[in-house]
Amino acid sequence: FRMTTLVVVRKNGTAVIAGDSLTTFGGTRLTPDYDRAWEKIVKHGDTYFGLAGSAAHQLVMESLLKRTPGLSFDGRLAIFESFRKIHPVLKDEHYLNPKEEEDDPYESSQLMALIANRTGIFAVYSMREVFEHQKFWAIGTGRDYALGAMYTSFDQNLSAEEIATIGIRAGCEFDTSSQMPMTLHSVKLD
Repeated sequence: FRMTTLVVVRKNGTAVIAGDSLTTFGGTRLTPDYDRAWEKIVKHGDTYFGLAGSAAHQLVMESLLKRTPGLSFDGRLAIFESFRKIHPVLKDEHYLNPKEEEDDPYESSQLMALIANRTGIFAVYSMREVFEHQKFWAIGTGRDYALGAMYTSFDQNLSAEEIATIGIRAGCEFDTSSQMPMTLHSVKLD
């Protein structure tokens, strides 16, 4: 499983996404020294995705994004429609197990993602819920540390990149499943 700290920040006309570099499998740690593909952020056009959960998600998304035409991530509704199109492909071609809880109202895509692009910063959850964030957000096992650190620093005279870095550093400092170095990407907002 890819336990992680992933953050998005929106400030002063810039959207930023950042992530740590550690992958864990139970008690085993796969650091960047042993993993040639340690970056947790996937680029598709001018959109960046950070994926939390199973390590398989990243390779599946890289494949899906290359092979699925007509996907758009320009805004909340477009992201929802694209994830709705992706869901049957996850099941039919990638053998996704869509079952979580018995009383869930919808099948799960088992994906949790952060998105940053020229239209904003977004979080996508397993039942294709899409949230557009005004300031910042975090997912993964280090999210609580990252959220607290970004909350205390957001109103200071800091850039979106600096705030994202603070969030990732806090996650890596206190979450046993997150570790530096980090990856960070910035996009100018429309």
